[in-house]
Amino acid sequence: MLKLLTSTKQISIGGRPSDDRLELSAGRQPPLSALPSRMKRVFDVVVAFVGLSLLFPLLCLAALLIKLDSPGPTFFRQERLGKGFRPFFIYKFRTMVHDAPHKGRSITVGADPRITRVGRILRKTKLDELPQLFNVLKGDMSFVGPRPEVRQYVELFRRDYEEILQVRPGITDLASLIYRHEAEILGRTNHPEEEYVQSVLPDKIRLAKEYLKRSSLLFDVTLICKTLLKLFR
Repeated sequence: MLKLLTSTKQISIGGRPSDDRLELSAGRQPPLSALPSRMKRVFDVVVAFVGLSLLFPLLCLAALLIKLDSPGPTFFRQERLGKGFRPFFIYKFRTMVHDAPHKGRSITVGADPRITRVGRILRKTKLDELPQLFNVLKGDMSFVGPRPEVRQYVELFRRDYEEILQVRPGITDLASLIYRHEAEILGRTNHPEEEYVQSVLPDKIRLAKEYLKRSSLLFDVTLICKTLLKLFR
């Protein structure tokens, strides 16, 4: 009987949680699931800041070459959907003629004539993605996470993206490694837009869900290293 009363006292005192339970419910102890997320954010901010500091001369050189090569802005920005379907503008170095959206598809296919001379080099080396370090600092993106898509494609697979967009989109992920030459792949088809929607994008969604299942700081570092190795091959 004494044991039963003691157990009951631990669970409830006058219909209210005990002091220990009040402390937990008050949120003084952060949930374990929040710790990896905080570590990931700290990692993102530190690495993005260091990266921008070290690569600043390269960023300036790329910007100068873009301005000398063709008229138009240095940066390209486009609305994408981020965590929780929140819209944001993704930044890249401009690799196409300034009026490219009015001269062709919304996706890049093969040897797209809209790509500038400097743009081809930037795309081949993936240097056009460097401005996304600013997106990481702002909190729009992470270093590793599902690549952000434009609204029209997200709406086609909204139910899938309700799961995927629980995290920040990233600069690189599993799909970035597999579809590094996506433009060339689409360039080999007669209907690239259909191929993207019916084949490429569903596979990217599958890979994004796989990343969510395996997500960890160690896995992120592994993907970053694999991405860098791909760039130097």
